[in-house]
Amino acid sequence: MTGQVPLRKARLALPLVLLPVLLAGCSGSSDGPGAESRRTSGTADTSGAAATADAFRPDPARLPRTRTAARDLLDRVIADPDSFGSGVVKRSPYESDPATWPVLGPDCVWQQEEPADSVLAALTRTFEVPAEKGKGPLRLAAVVTVHRTREDAAWEMAESIEETMRCPTQQLRGGETIGSMVAAALLGGESAQDSSEDFLSEVGEFRSSELGGPHHYAWQQAQTLQFTVAVTGKGAKGRTRGEIDALVTQAHGAMLVRLENAVEKRS
Repeated sequence: MTGQVPLRKARLALPLVLLPVLLAGCSGSSDGPGAESRRTSGTADTSGAAATADAFRPDPARLPRTRTAARDLLDRVIADPDSFGSGVVKRSPYESDPATWPVLGPDCVWQQEEPADSVLAALTRTFEVPAEKGKGPLRLAAVVTVHRTREDAAWEMAESIEETMRCPTQQLRGGETIGSMVAAALLGGESAQDSSEDFLSEVGEFRSSELGGPHHYAWQQAQTLQFTVAVTGKGAKGRTRGEIDALVTQAHGAMLVRLENAVEKRS
């Protein structure tokens, strides 16, 4: 969907700089969600659901159960250029192939594969703030994933942490890497985090054969119900950490607002 954010008051994701450090010296997720199976190891924590139960009331009838319904919701929730604010434009290719899903392989290289069985639909959109005098292009991406169940979405969040620990450096697209990551996590209700049931963030260094580096890298991902939403920002020459973090936080909050509006119970 393109257009304006719904009018429901936004509870934006917390700024990256306010989150407590959970992991240091590790690397994190790229432009999409994690590995192909969300049940390989670890334990998913869904306690955030209770903490945010009063935040909004989802309507079970509005939660997607089919791939068609999930794809319709994606189009209504995922960010467009206006979600970031002024100056952001579409990048080509703008949307990912709906038949694929980003997977971090055992070699710590991201690649597109068939979605996991737990995924009803997933979509990635890419954007940028174009280069200008003294500043390189600031590249951004937004991802929404619709799982079959809340547990499946919680497993995605849990495995994102495992991927951070497993791969201290990760290769994105050709000639791009991220590393030197610092990660943080907050469940719903912790430190005033009331925008989602679970929230993850990472900051680190981005390097590119085209844009050089290191430049600032930022990633935020949140889980509510059976959904995860994520935003990535990759810096360039002349782009400040504050500029990148603000764009990531703005779009992430906008998608969470859209998600609530799409599934909340109407009076």
